[in-house]
Amino acid sequence: MRYALILCVLFAATTANAQWEIQSAPTTADLRGIHALGKGIAWASGSDGTVLRTTDDGAHWQLCPTPPGAEKLDFRGIQAFDEKTAIVMSTGKGPLSRLYKTTDACQTWKLVFTNPDPDGSWDAIRFRFDWVLNPTPNYGSGVLIGDPENGNYVIYTTENRGDTWHPWGPLEVAKPARAQSGESIFSASNSAAISPGVNGLFSFVTGGCGGSRLFFAQLHSPFDASTWWAFTISNLHISSNATSGAFSVAARFPARGLFADLMVVGGDYAKPESPGTAVYIPNRVPIRNLFSNPATRSEHPPHGFRSAVAYSPTTNTWITVGPNGTDISTDDGRNWRALRPTPNEPADADRDWNALSLPFVVGPHGRIGKLRPEALK
Repeated sequence: MRYALILCVLFAATTANAQWEIQSAPTTADLRGIHALGKGIAWASGSDGTVLRTTDDGAHWQLCPTPPGAEKLDFRGIQAFDEKTAIVMSTGKGPLSRLYKTTDACQTWKLVFTNPDPDGSWDAIRFRFDWVLNPTPNYGSGVLIGDPENGNYVIYTTENRGDTWHPWGPLEVAKPARAQSGESIFSASNSAAISPGVNGLFSFVTGGCGGSRLFFAQLHSPFDASTWWAFTISNLHISSNATSGAFSVAARFPARGLFADLMVVGGDYAKPESPGTAVYIPNRVPIRNLFSNPATRSEHPPHGFRSAVAYSPTTNTWITVGPNGTDISTDDGRNWRALRPTPNEPADADRDWNALSLPFVVGPHGRIGKLRPEALK
């Protein structure tokens, strides 16, 4: 669903040092999409058809030409393949949900897909960029997830970098992802879904009046030999209502193997100062999740609503951001501590963030930050 209303004793932690270096951006758009590729390349997206790119690690951000007819679209998600190729997703009712793609560093754009459901809305687009699970030079596998239609979450997949999209598996060989009444997906940061997911395919988290759950695709249902694809679902035990629930999921993959540790964050975006939520789901063989729920909530949660989370493998640190601050955890989410500005940084360097793709973070009014190397040490 769109990041808006739908019907239906804080821990005094120690703080960490230096954090976000505020960067200059040629826009005042509300930025919610960010994808960093490494080697200085990153793409960002936001309201009013805004797309940005950098090839020098954020020293300069280029304002891309707006895709044709996209001047009023809200680009909530962006995924990039290199310094010239990216695909951007808008969120909105029916035809306001679209995908545009560029292959020439955003000099031109091609409309590749428009939502065929007049009442539906897209929430997240994610591609697989790992070498182990997708050993091709094109990294073409992607998933597009939207709000429920006829009780099932709308899911499309691609195998050619988003040039063409197909519904998730025919019903003869795939079971749909069934939504509970009032349940939906928050499109706050394009991180309610992740690919690869728990076991190499994709996973997504939900919220809203119907509750907060984790969905992940499995190769087959162990209770139905005729079904080749199915979803395993775990309840996240996160307080949920029209404005709250799970908002973001990030993965930590082992050096070998397919099964990831997951971190889920969220809270209530209508009450950003209220304590946030973080749930850690350790690496387990997926079939065990059918009989037990290994999810562990934080003893000392993030210090407010959090819309995005990421993992830093070099420092073994989880980092999460939101409107009122930044938190980090080095003990797999049991305890979170605020990352406060140093005296040499702007007083608001820790806050007003929407989305995260390390080392970059983005927020409203063209706000972009870059994580300082020493921040997580």
